[in-house]
Amino acid sequence: MWSDPAAAAALGSRDLATILRAYRAANRLSQEALAVLLGYDKSYVAMIETRKRTPGDVAGRRHIARALGLPFHLLGVTDPDDADFAALVQFGDSVIRLAEIARQSGRVIEAVNELWPLAARLEARAAEGRLERDTLHLLASARLALGVSLGTVLPEERLSGAAAWTGKALVLARHLDDDHFLANTLRMHGNELRKAGRLRAAVARLEYAVAISTTQAGQGAAFALLARAAGDAGLPDQFAGAIEGCRQRLDAATGNELLLNPFTLREIHARGLLAMDRPDEALKVLNTDAGEPAAPQWLIIERVTAGEVLAATGERAGAEEALASAIATAEHRRLPHQLQRAVRAAKHGHLPALVDAGRVALRRLRGLLSPAT
Repeated sequence: MWSDPAAAAALGSRDLATILRAYRAANRLSQEALAVLLGYDKSYVAMIETRKRTPGDVAGRRHIARALGLPFHLLGVTDPDDADFAALVQFGDSVIRLAEIARQSGRVIEAVNELWPLAARLEARAAEGRLERDTLHLLASARLALGVSLGTVLPEERLSGAAAWTGKALVLARHLDDDHFLANTLRMHGNELRKAGRLRAAVARLEYAVAISTTQAGQGAAFALLARAAGDAGLPDQFAGAIEGCRQRLDAATGNELLLNPFTLREIHARGLLAMDRPDEALKVLNTDAGEPAAPQWLIIERVTAGEVLAATGERAGAEEALASAIATAEHRRLPHQLQRAVRAAKHGHLPALVDAGRVALRRLRGLLSPAT
């Protein structure tokens, strides 16, 4: 409830009378009901709200803060773990930025290991109802980053867990009055929904992201993910429109954007054409020059797509080479989802030796990623 703008303004006042009135208004409580919640007499609550009485003792203020789910410092007292939590918040943005750099450079396990303690501590604080509006933004960012990182490293059968984390980020993003963050959250959540097989929901989120993105680069990234979801869903009109939207916005990209660059666009275009049973067109797209990928995992993604396209067009030797490279690199980078894609492509391409090699690599990788017992 404290993320509501009116409640947040009451918190910002640091005035107990104002905070109590805001709490009652948000929860539709009478003074008598609030008195029962606090274990006070109704007349005492009325005197606090009219500023005739002010609890001056530390124990009394801590009691009120705990009962209402307030950060202790708002009432001028401290909690034993407040200093530690303040330090966590101070460096939280840096943790998220460094984890994102690690993920984009292919060190996804490292990113998850950095994000999990931050997210867990913020979630615990939120469960106690003791997060202010600014800290809720940090929680939303941690949820989003963790969900995207999990979506890179989890196997297909567990990708719904990544979508759940980005969905929890979206719940908060809708209330934070930050269109840039909301658009980014919609993009990432839409992509995780796609990977989890919820294609229509993914398309809806990504179309909304396109509509509200505040920059050309952000809109281009949304178009890129929309093209992928529309291709997987077999929606040719939305797919073609999204590919064109990407092309029109490539000039706004730096060339190192993870989603808005020629290499990524080529893979997305080819993969969508293949999904819509147009393999010859997909092969033509793959044969165009597109430079280097913006992140190591995109080379693996592209190799799997290339293997699928080559197998579908009868280029058996090329398919074998592309998929063998994808399997080896996906295992090295610890990316089970891409290994599963490679195995599926090898199976469809009637390449049994690569199917076996991919399954063996997947078993080894799952052993590494399983929790210790």
